[in-house]
Amino acid sequence: MADSDTQVAPDTLVSEIETTRADLARTIDAIADRVSPRNATRRAVDRARERLSELDPAVIGTAAAVAAVAVTALLVLRRRRGSS
Repeated sequence: MADSDTQVAPDTLVSEIETTRADLARTIDAIADRVSPRNATRRAVDRARERLSELDPAVIGTAAAVAAVAVTALLVLRRRRGSS
């Protein structure tokens, strides 16, 4: 910035104001992007997909098998309780 004794050309001031305005607009756009529910959801889904792609297929297969056995056991128990 200029001292009180130094004169600043009007063109320089206009240029600084335009630069500041552009910086502020970019900052506001970045903030709006971060707080947008749609964008936040998209980022969360992207992160989840990335993590899933890094998992070992054997671990996924084992988890799916355990889930299938658990669901089958629950269905069998419900059917037995319902027929009693």
